Amino acid sequence: MKKNILKKAIAPLILVPLIGGCVSTMPQTSQAGDNTQKGAMIGTAAGAILGAITTKKHKGKNAAIGAAAGAALGGLIGYNMDKQAKEVAKALDTQVDNSPRAEFNRDRDIIVTSNDRFVKITFREAMMFPTNSSTLTQVARSKVSRLNNILINYPSTIIQVVGHTDRRGSHAHNQNLSERRAASVANIIHNSRISNPIYKKGCSYDKPIVPNTTPSNMALNRRVEIFLYPNQQFVTNQCI
Repeated sequence: MKKNILKKAIAPLILVPLIGGCVSTMPQTSQAGDNTQKGAMIGTAAGAILGAITTKKHKGKNAAIGAAAGAALGGLIGYNMDKQAKEVAKALDTQVDNSPRAEFNRDRDIIVTSNDRFVKITFREAMMFPTNSSTLTQVARSKVSRLNNILINYPSTIIQVVGHTDRRGSHAHNQNLSERRAASVANIIHNSRISNPIYKKGCSYDKPIVPNTTPSNMALNRRVEIFLYPNQQFVTNQCI
């Protein structure tokens, strides 16, 4: 009897991440700390569903067991993301800023945001690379290297590095430049002590923050973003 209950409790823990991709993205305006509550809510709902369908008998009991297990798992993921975002921001001498206008701040070289799907670190191009180059500045190498001391404590975190450009030049040229810049940042992380999965991609000028109509706007659009995902279900190949 006890073994059967244990199996029912473990099943949601294994399967909850598999349905994570079906959960709608919450607004990025969520504050650090909210991810824990959201994760628990998502985990509770998912665990209850899975607990109810694992067997035809005792559905109510199974749902309760599944809900409790799912809530624990979801809350843990949310807590880890909030904790990770704060540690990343501290290492980069900044703070987590989930305000809707954070990425429009022209005076900040580094912006750290988080929501229920990922932690995002945005590096402005002016600090990262010389014009039309994919060679990291010494300051940029130092900043990116600081992330390694955080990521080593989160071996399950999946890393995605994405390069963006402004609209000057051809799409093909900017695609190549954005890919090379993403690769430069990814290589700094890859060559450290961590064993996390790392993806890299270039988005050319396909995902601007603001219209490429002025030099100051174009400066906002030239950036490299590092996404930290809690599991594979949240990773996307789209330019987001």
